[in-house]
Amino acid sequence: MNDDPWALCEVLAEPPEARGAVLLHFLDGFMDAGQAGRGVVDHLFKTLEHTPVASFDVDQLIDYRSRRPNLTFSIDRWSDFEAPQLVVYLMRDASDRPFLLMTGPEPDFAWERFVDSVEDLIEHWNVPLTLGFQGIPMGVPHTRALGMTVHATRPELVFDNRPVFNEVTVPGNAAGLLEYRLGESGRDAIGLSVHVPHYVMQMTYPAATMRLLEGIREATGLDLPADEDLELERAQVDSDIAEQVAESEEVADVVKTLEDQYDSFTEAADADEMLQEGRIPTADELGAAFEHFLAERQRGEDDK
Repeated sequence: MNDDPWALCEVLAEPPEARGAVLLHFLDGFMDAGQAGRGVVDHLFKTLEHTPVASFDVDQLIDYRSRRPNLTFSIDRWSDFEAPQLVVYLMRDASDRPFLLMTGPEPDFAWERFVDSVEDLIEHWNVPLTLGFQGIPMGVPHTRALGMTVHATRPELVFDNRPVFNEVTVPGNAAGLLEYRLGESGRDAIGLSVHVPHYVMQMTYPAATMRLLEGIREATGLDLPADEDLELERAQVDSDIAEQVAESEEVADVVKTLEDQYDSFTEAADADEMLQEGRIPTADELGAAFEHFLAERQRGEDDK
């Protein structure tokens, strides 16, 4: 086996604009509730020109039998093969600022060598910031503003963040490992995880994609274009969900319960000085703050 990370990656072009450009990345295969991250990639491909500048050798990274690529048969011959591709593209935002996008299937094999290859690209092009994005399922209602967990290799890079848990262990994924290794090597990296209501996680949820686009703009300063079609899709999906809720008393009760829990947690967090001071409380402290809020609300109702 060749341990050279460059054996996994081929630089296809050396445009000067690639040097010093931000690198965005999304890998298919791990968690992406509501297809939020996939929606961002589709939006960028639809609205911006893109030029391949680097490619990974998927034959060394992908298990074809676990996710078989499509072969097309036409009458008496095989006519097409949809070969998987893991590619870095050069793009320009609406203000003509260049940035890079790496996307394709998450590697099944050689994660550490893959991460080494990406780090070599980052060093080769002097990339100042790497940013990944995805959707994660949460017990939140669709009728409230979508939250987002922001994580980074330096506290100074974290913005607009209200922690919902102190510590959690999840299945490993290549994007997470990349961010972790970049932190170990002292490089700047950010991850955005938009909170998607768990009951819509299997469907396409444009509101989550739009929330990620907002987060990417804020984290990078990129002038990513809006999309009227995406807004129309969001409105249609919201209307469909509202119709389904109205038709089922059971579903309506679930949503109402989630709304109450969301509002209670938000009010308790707003009143908690620990969060206002920027310190992440422990699970016991969060529980105590929540209980205090419920007790105060109950006392107010008794006094009426």
